[in-house]
Amino acid sequence: MSLSELTRNAFQSGITSGKWLGLCKLFISKNPSHGGAHSVETDISNSVLVLFRDYPGDPALQAYLRRAIADGVLSLPTFLTTFLSAAQSPDLHNLATLDMLCRVVLDHHYASGMPTIGSLVPYGEPTTRLLNTIQNSMALLRTAFNLPMSHFHQLTTSASELLILLLSCVTDVSQISTTQAMMHFADANEILQNARLSPSMRQVLESFAFSLSLLLGDDAKVAREAQMMHTLQLALGKGDTILGSTSETDIVTCTLVLNHLIFNRASDFGSGDGPHAVAVLVSLLRWSSWAPATFYSQLIISALTCLAQSISPTGPTRASSIWRAFTIGRLPHLLAMFQKSAQSEGVAEADWHTALQFSLPAVLHRTDLLEKIDNAGQNGGSDAASEKSVIHHSFASEFLYQLHHVGLVEQAVVATVNPSLSNDFHPRMTSEAQETGLDLPGYFEVKLSPDASPEDIEVLLFRAWRDPCCHAAFAEVVAKRFTSSSKNTDTETLSLVCKMLCKHEMALDMLSLHAKITDLVAHALAFVEDYDCETVGDPQTAVTHLGDVVLFVEATIARFNLATQSFRVGTRQLNPEFLRTAGLRHRIDESKEEDISAFNSWTKALFDPGSEGIEDTILRATRPKVLLRIAPTLFSHAIAQCMERKMDKEVLNNGISYFLGPLLNWTLAGVVRSLLSEVQRRGYKAPVHLEVLKTLLTSSSCPPAVLALSAPHTLRIFPDPLPPYNQKALKDFDPKPLRNAARQALGLPEEDSQAPLTMPAAHTHWTDQTRQLVTNAMAAARAGRAVALDVDRCLLLSPPTKFLDTLFNELSLAATMDMESPRRLATFVLTMPRTPRSPPLLPIFLHLVLPSLIAAADELSATEQAIRVEFLAAVISSSLTSALHTEWAMLTTCGEERYVLGQSVTSMSRRLAGDLRRRGTGASGEMVMQRLAATQSFVANFPAFAAEV
Repeated sequence: MSLSELTRNAFQSGITSGKWLGLCKLFISKNPSHGGAHSVETDISNSVLVLFRDYPGDPALQAYLRRAIADGVLSLPTFLTTFLSAAQSPDLHNLATLDMLCRVVLDHHYASGMPTIGSLVPYGEPTTRLLNTIQNSMALLRTAFNLPMSHFHQLTTSASELLILLLSCVTDVSQISTTQAMMHFADANEILQNARLSPSMRQVLESFAFSLSLLLGDDAKVAREAQMMHTLQLALGKGDTILGSTSETDIVTCTLVLNHLIFNRASDFGSGDGPHAVAVLVSLLRWSSWAPATFYSQLIISALTCLAQSISPTGPTRASSIWRAFTIGRLPHLLAMFQKSAQSEGVAEADWHTALQFSLPAVLHRTDLLEKIDNAGQNGGSDAASEKSVIHHSFASEFLYQLHHVGLVEQAVVATVNPSLSNDFHPRMTSEAQETGLDLPGYFEVKLSPDASPEDIEVLLFRAWRDPCCHAAFAEVVAKRFTSSSKNTDTETLSLVCKMLCKHEMALDMLSLHAKITDLVAHALAFVEDYDCETVGDPQTAVTHLGDVVLFVEATIARFNLATQSFRVGTRQLNPEFLRTAGLRHRIDESKEEDISAFNSWTKALFDPGSEGIEDTILRATRPKVLLRIAPTLFSHAIAQCMERKMDKEVLNNGISYFLGPLLNWTLAGVVRSLLSEVQRRGYKAPVHLEVLKTLLTSSSCPPAVLALSAPHTLRIFPDPLPPYNQKALKDFDPKPLRNAARQALGLPEEDSQAPLTMPAAHTHWTDQTRQLVTNAMAAARAGRAVALDVDRCLLLSPPTKFLDTLFNELSLAATMDMESPRRLATFVLTMPRTPRSPPLLPIFLHLVLPSLIAAADELSATEQAIRVEFLAAVISSSLTSALHTEWAMLTTCGEERYVLGQSVTSMSRRLAGDLRRRGTGASGEMVMQRLAATQSFVANFPAFAAEV
């Protein structure tokens, strides 16, 4: 049940506001993972506001809000922002409802006796966020003027009163951008045109508009208008070219695609998912309409740009190492696969071969990028001869060698394309393999044998990581060994591979660039699920090996954010849910019979003073998933017994010691998660829990994977500095060792160092983070740098519709200055395929978000409306065309006839045409339809759309 459901049920049952609030508090206390204070307040507010859609102006709902605010469970600033945001929905455009909600805000403000800052607006509220609230308040006033007048509900008076209070908080607008100032200036001027505006409201609004005009200045306003007209003329002059790249250079789209391959390298459509990554490149080729040589040069130069940009002023970073590994080690293999798939474009294989050769001079002439890459230090392997060559040849030598190795260019081309390059370059690992009479895969097979010492493996991995030319062979050997050992139930071999991948980050990075990690995780899940200790000779060793597999699965899912992925081995579906629920403490009397039996046996074995330890019989009788499930309950039960003085502390510590050995330490991730939650639930008044946590997390026997998995939660529970009331509850317990263990696991400096851990400001909201990510991407595009936007991260921060609203608010503002970069960014966001469980953004945009954007364009000035219409038409045509090419590429490259963007492009375009025709009463809607129908290339791709228009 959610707070929304609780509120609806309470209201429909006639429960009073006092009892409802009590139920809300009980729900929140029983659901500590519900979210932070701000999230809880927002949910409470929205749970009531949503009911006003069905019960407009209901006084009982108003009583709910008044009681929550008076009690302090819902702060007035939070209610104000949620109310103003909700008031923009037509579903709440009821005079009685809006006036009632306005009065709730005003009455509580006046009753508090506090100034506006501190009552309606929090102390320290950033000017940009305050202006966003004022913008929503202006929208409420405009709505009030558009609704029918009533003597009983004076909404215009209430809304004006609220806006006056908010405007009184604006003391300095000098820090906002010119674009934002122009937007707020336009809003204020629009309201000032209304003759019904009260004198007091007019005076305050004129003063606000005047302060903005001083910031803008006449020259800025004239320049802004001229820039908008110039942008519109450029857009209209492009004609049919609104569909594709419209340029022989497009670093925006190429770097977005390449960054996507890196961000999602472990999952679908990432670097490791070869066929789907190639389908993305084929789709990009068709959408851009580039000649093959242009496509190659743009893609390779974009990869070099990403690599050069990832290098910090102090030298190479982990990000630059991954980009170097991708550009040298993976990209040539993808281009080789791409060349085979792209031959269906009607270009012969020899022509594709020649096109790549023609593109190389343009790449090698980018000495600005190549010198920066090589001056930062060489990460790859090379022989002594090449190390004596000129520094900036190092990267080019490796890259050209790899192109030759995968069959994309001949040796003669390498020698003639740039004679100054060293022609005797040989990768170090390849040379070592040849000296032993083996090829690279065979060399890795020998070096990674079960007999190899951990030290030898560490040295091998370090040398391999510095030589990207060998990464494909390494990944091939490791992936093959992983899958074969899991299928053959070779526990020891699989354990060794999993330990290597868990311990050495570089090994997993090499593997993730070349192999689909989700497939390996699926095999590991199947292995855990099917494992039967009853058939093994030595269950102690077998369970220890099994634990290495579990830790690999947990760490890999967390590291690559694979929790929402679908895992399959053939037609078999694997569910990793048991790993997530392993952190929950279950009531043993409500558990399954298998769990109860296992709990009793393990309690006796671990926490009974007369126990002789863990015998083989108990290991054979307990399935791994059951042991994971009951481990937190074993701890909580033993701690409760100790707190009630039914168990000696020595017995407790003795039982815990078993979990720090290799036999059971793989169960600790869920145990630590459960203990942290219990400490938080008890308000830090949990001395035994805290001591157990300290014992586990500061032990040298705690697996690094467990420390890394628990580190973020640990730092959230024990921030530095800790709030005084929490510190008081801790009494003499020092959380510093826990924080240092967490920081070390995350690769952060220790607490006493000169580099303190910086945390986001308390007032930072999720939507602000999403907006900042989009703003950063647009800033990079304008600066001509590599552009990155992690859409999956944005969707973790905001629901799809809110993310798209934020995205198009920012892009629409940017489009008034330059339409190309915003269009390319929008097309990427809407049409880049992602995992099957990701929300389909293109149909959501076309059918849910676009109608409101078109309606909002009707409220703009003529020039702004024309630009907005042109931008939306460009995004629609570009996105649908890109989606069409993606569907085609999936079919021809992967042989998959499925809709990776949620729906078929044909059905989306047909529905869009019908929606525009039905809703096309506004001028903007008609203009969008006319612009699309006039674009011949768009009509050629979507004749059904043109017919319906």
